[in-house]
Amino acid sequence: MSTLHDPSTRGFASDNYSGIHPEVLDAIAEANGGHQGAYGGDDYTARLQDVVREHFGARAEAFPVFNGTGANVVALSAATSRWSAVVCAETAHVNVDEGGAPEKVSGIKLWTVPTPDGKLTPALVDRQAWGWGDEHRAQPHAVSISQTTELGTCYTPEEIAELAVHAHERGMLLHVDGARIANAAATLDLPLRSFTTDAGVDLVSLGGTKNGAMLGEAVVVLNPELTGPIKYLRKSAMQLASKMRFVSAQLIALYEGDLWLRNARHANAMARRLEEAVRGLPGLTVLRPVQSNAVFAVLPREATERLQKRFRFYTWDERTGEVRWMASFDTTEADIDAFAAAVAAELRG
Repeated sequence: MSTLHDPSTRGFASDNYSGIHPEVLDAIAEANGGHQGAYGGDDYTARLQDVVREHFGARAEAFPVFNGTGANVVALSAATSRWSAVVCAETAHVNVDEGGAPEKVSGIKLWTVPTPDGKLTPALVDRQAWGWGDEHRAQPHAVSISQTTELGTCYTPEEIAELAVHAHERGMLLHVDGARIANAAATLDLPLRSFTTDAGVDLVSLGGTKNGAMLGEAVVVLNPELTGPIKYLRKSAMQLASKMRFVSAQLIALYEGDLWLRNARHANAMARRLEEAVRGLPGLTVLRPVQSNAVFAVLPREATERLQKRFRFYTWDERTGEVRWMASFDTTEADIDAFAAAVAAELRG
């Protein structure tokens, strides 16, 4: 098959637009050949357990899945019952970007809370964490946070630990949607366990796709009491890969060494470079500190429409004109400089 696209094309719509990191692609090829046990009975999935425990501690167990939606659905299903609810930010990916999968697949009610920065606090959780014993209200059994959030903000370990204590005191579990967990670790300059295992988190959706994998994430169970249900939930949620070795091999390639962190640091640095380049331009406002690989800005709608004809990126909020620009592991300084120059030219006329 011939190449059907222009490999030089770069955009800022999503880190999902990027290709596969060469080291991950090599890992897939290395895992090919010969026969290995199916459905996780392979050497690569076994090795992944060791790799995950190096990051999250001796009790951690990894269950590879196809994608982030699947990871979140399986994790939240393990943390809840059919009459349960999950408290999350109104902007959370599980609420706005998964086609209702938690509700449709697992029958979970999402109790959402408006937040100014995408981050929950104990006080915000309590806006929806009530009504236990009331048969008319879905019972709050878990809290789900995103690290980093959909608004590009990053929780500190102390903030997550406070949420974990608050949730556990109320009989709830704490789940972390870690689609961009590597970006958070790069921002915090801390190991993964410092704001997961050590902070009291029960379940993590460990990201891969947005950080250089072809496809594949994992549900990482930190609370051993939840391990049993995952085995069955993953299959019933259609997330049990028959040729699992190729998912596991990608996660090994990312997390066995420092590739996951190198990729995230680079993507974060490119986002900061973009923010610094456009800061102060007339008619443009960067709305939040850049704490990951995302830049959120407001600029005139006409300028946005002209720029989108040359570069792919999303309008985040049609009402305000807010846009989102995402950097990826393969975004280059030249990509950023070219885009920033185009933004400046549009705004300066």
